[in-house]
Amino acid sequence: MNNKISSLKCHYGPWRYMLVVAASFLIFLSGCNNSSENIPDISNININLHTSRFDKDLYAIDTNHIGEGLQKLYARYPDFLNYFLDTLMAYGIRGNYSDTSQGIRELDTFLTYKDYVDLEDTIKKKYPGNKDIDKELTDGFRFMKYYLPGYTAPRIIYLNMGLSKWSSFPVDTTTLCVGLDMFLGDGFPHYKDVGIPSYMDAHFRRTYLPVSVFSTVYQTMHPFVSDDKTLLDLMVQRGKEQYFLHKILPYTPDSVLFGFTQIQLNWCGQNEGLVYNFFIHQQLLYNKEGHYITPYVYDGPFAKDLESPSDPVKVTPGNIGTWLGYRIVCGYMAEHSGVSLQELLAGHNDATKLLEEARYRPK
Repeated sequence: MNNKISSLKCHYGPWRYMLVVAASFLIFLSGCNNSSENIPDISNININLHTSRFDKDLYAIDTNHIGEGLQKLYARYPDFLNYFLDTLMAYGIRGNYSDTSQGIRELDTFLTYKDYVDLEDTIKKKYPGNKDIDKELTDGFRFMKYYLPGYTAPRIIYLNMGLSKWSSFPVDTTTLCVGLDMFLGDGFPHYKDVGIPSYMDAHFRRTYLPVSVFSTVYQTMHPFVSDDKTLLDLMVQRGKEQYFLHKILPYTPDSVLFGFTQIQLNWCGQNEGLVYNFFIHQQLLYNKEGHYITPYVYDGPFAKDLESPSDPVKVTPGNIGTWLGYRIVCGYMAEHSGVSLQELLAGHNDATKLLEEARYRPK
């Protein structure tokens, strides 16, 4: 660590350790929280959300007659079954539902091998039905219809992909998949077996499922671009996504939306000015070197150079740039009350101009 960063950390250090003691207090952030009077009435907006449990339907196949079962399944999923078998799972069946084909034998392993069967049983215990999820997603799509009237909700297909790490993803503009195997809770032991670090625990809880879905919806419309971008550019991109999520899921706590612990969230609220000034003093805000800046807008164990790897309790989130970007976007929207969510997302891509017009002056 160079002397400049060391001296900066020494300057910030006492504040950070004092705030560990204060971390149990809930921080209410002005200008960005969705109070009940700011949440629009969506009671008259109708969304007919189509969902299906492909995981259950697939595992209901008689494994003594897989080919026949696939033919029946194809009748229910004519536009999806082969995509699942050949593109997602790479079995190479390509519509040849003969029980003697190599692809069918590989599928047989997925349907009968104990570890995979146990995984599906765990999913069924965790999600015996999906009405509660459907309701949350329906409400989210109703908010989307309110803010983005031209948007059409996709069909939702719930899957088990054998811990592929794909939590939610689009097939096309009309279909979105949700891997229920990736929402079994941070106590599920096999996430560690497939290399998922513990700092990602919050992303695999039931509460995070709607956040994952609507993050996917957002990124389908507004893909994240990192090439030749400054840290400020990346922060504003992430900040706009979070602003969208706060509007679409207004009753979801910030700790869930950001995937932070409450201690980390509290630390952010108490140290907003410290973090912003850190980026300025370290000349990171307009830096385009990816290995220096991208750790601040992706999930990580702690905020790079704002906390020591040896600290036993991590009070900083790795993804702190996303949180700060959200605060900047909030400041901009507070100064421009006439700008709609749709207008914000469709334009306002000059991050430097947005920062200036946000009159962002964190303390």
